[in-house]
Amino acid sequence: MPSHSVDGHHAARFGRQEAGQSTYLIPWLDGRPVGHAEIRWTGCEAPEVRTAQPGCPEINGLFVRPASLRSQGIGTALLHTAERLARERGVGVMGLGVGDGNPRAAALYARLGYLPTVAYLDRWTHLDSDGVPHDRADPCTFRVKAL
Repeated sequence: MPSHSVDGHHAARFGRQEAGQSTYLIPWLDGRPVGHAEIRWTGCEAPEVRTAQPGCPEINGLFVRPASLRSQGIGTALLHTAERLARERGVGVMGLGVGDGNPRAAALYARLGYLPTVAYLDRWTHLDSDGVPHDRADPCTFRVKAL
């Protein structure tokens, strides 16, 4: 059963899409969703990033699940789709954040041309299975690619 956190994150992403603030991408395989990524057209919420990269849309929450499907091109396809949608809107740059403890993702982003620009804390609230909120702050690096 999905946790309140998962439901809440998906609902918030869908709400932003409905408001025209983002595009929520969900890849499917054999009739099942196997990941997601959200293009936040309004950019990253972190003040450090907004100052360093004003007006830069952000690919947020890129995730492939189950883990057995990682490194099979799904994440790369999500990134390429996000980049194509940005180019169609006339956007010349795209950014994304990666946790400092996630070298595998950082290597993928570097291979695809995303260059590190600014360190920041990704602040968010996680709801546990009982619906109790827990504030988090993860050290990240924002990476940018010219499209």
